[in-house]
Order: sequence, then C-alpha cells, then structure tokens
Amino acid sequence: MGDAIATLVERALEGDRRSIAKVISLVERGGDGARVVIRMLHPRTGNAWSIGITGAPGAGKSTLTDQLVGRLRATGGEVGVLAVDPTSPFSGGAILGDRVRMQSHTNDPGVFIRSMASRGHLGGLALAAPQAARVLDAAGKRWIVIETVGVGQVEVEIADHTDTTVVVVNPGWGDAVQTAKAGLLEIADVFVVNKADRPGAAEAQADLAGMLELSSRRSWIPPIVQTVATTGDGIDELYAAIAAHKTHLEASGDAAIRRRARLREELRGLVAAQMLERASEVCSGPRFEAIVDRVAARDTDPYSALAQLLPA
Repeated sequence: MGDAIATLVERALEGDRRSIAKVISLVERGGDGARVVIRMLHPRTGNAWSIGITGAPGAGKSTLTDQLVGRLRATGGEVGVLAVDPTSPFSGGAILGDRVRMQSHTNDPGVFIRSMASRGHLGGLALAAPQAARVLDAAGKRWIVIETVGVGQVEVEIADHTDTTVVVVNPGWGDAVQTAKAGLLEIADVFVVNKADRPGAAEAQADLAGMLELSSRRSWIPPIVQTVATTGDGIDELYAAIAAHKTHLEASGDAAIRRRARLREELRGLVAAQMLERASEVCSGPRFEAIVDRVAARDTDPYSALAQLLPA
C-alpha cells in the first residue's frame, strides 16, 4: 500500500487532478491511508491562503464563491474549492449542488472543486475538510475556498479552519441580537451583504456597522461589502477586502499565530479521537464484561474497575 500511495501522492504534487481527487478521498476515509498521505504532504504545506465562506441558508454563498473564484484566478494563482454539502440521506455522500453552480470553472485546469459531505457534523464543516485543504495546499493551490453548508446561526466553526472568514448576510437578515449570540460578529473578518440590489441592503449594512461599533475592539475591523453575486457586482471590492485582511495578518504576525493555534486545536482533536478509539477497544470484549459483572455484584467499585481497565 505504501508504494501505491507514494506514487499517487507524487502525481498529486505534480498537479494531476485525478490523483488529487483520489488523495482527498483517502483523507476523507481516514485510517492508515490518511495518516500516510498527511505524513508525506505536511512538509509541503503552509503556502496557501484559505478563505471560509459562511452564512445562513439561501444567502447566495455558492454563487458568491463562484464569482470570487473567478476573481482569485485573475491574480494568476491556482484555486481549490471545498464545498461542504449536506449529507445525502440516501448515499451518505455529498449533494453536488455547489458543483452545478460552479460549472463555469469546470474547464479551467487552475481550479479544482470538490464537494464533501458534512456527515451531520455540527457547524457544517466536514471533519476531513482541514485535511483536504492540506492536500490542495501541497498540490500548489495558492487560494483555498471552503464554502460551508449554511445551517444557520450555529455555523461558526469555519473560523477555526481558515485564514480569512467571510460571513454572508442578506437584506432583512433577521434578528441582529440572535446573530450576535451566534458569534458571527466575533468570527467575521469580512462581512458581505449579498443580494444588495434588493430593498433593505443599506439598512443591513448600517445594522452591521452599528453592531461592530458596540462590539469589542480588535486590531482589524471587519469591512462590510455589498455584492450582487448573480451579476458580479462588488466582487472586486470583496477581493480587495480579503487581500487587505491577508496583508494585515501577515504584517502584524497574527497569521502565524492563528495558524499555530489551528494546529494546536487540530492536535487536540486528533488526541481526543485517538483516545476515544482506545476507549472503545478497552470497553469491549470478555475482560470488560467480566469487570462489569464484578461491579454489578458489588465485588468491586467503579473506580477500582477503572484502575484495572486503565492501569497507571
């Protein structure tokens, strides 16, 4: 398996699209294959800038992403897109609506689009998405856009996985207090009022500006950009806001700090997952059942049983 994976990874690093897709499938499945892949790819990462696109359902995130990808391509860099879709109730895979909406880029060899299933994960971000982004980074994509499901106000975890977080709202975007509670004010690096050709766009921007004024002060104040994704209006301004945020983080040193914090949390998650897997092994089989019987018979207590199961 090792030689086959090594060949596959080498082709992915050369930019072969089919190999990139196969490598992402490996990291989605997890297990030993994913470990081997990430071990090989990790030294080649750290060059891409990741952009998270999040917001409520129906905000126009996919259309906005489509337009933004075109603008990013104009900079000359290659772009990878991870569209984290709702899990299909039939197959367990990703619903490919985002790919359908991004067909304008399917013939561009500099754009790689991958739909991923959220698999019911709270916040809409697939557990494998950070690893898939690592694959795209190593494969030479200088921009990585992660567009999430859009499950509403709980969708805030994308800020833990990307360099710049873009929060998309619409005119008449709803209860500002509830949105603030959801943490969108804290995670947004750039706000977008999409569908700005509709009534209420100016009011939505004013509401956001007022809430930002009352929120805790930060070195970066999120700009508010109005867009009409269906026509491309405001996309240049959105790109300028993202580029300004990138420049700010790199100049201040915060980019490195944030990336280290992400790696710290990733390691914590991997440790937790490994320990959970170990716990499942310990808490099964004849030995475990025998200890349960002893606790039930009052021959031992739960903490003494724990010491038997997990000796110091």
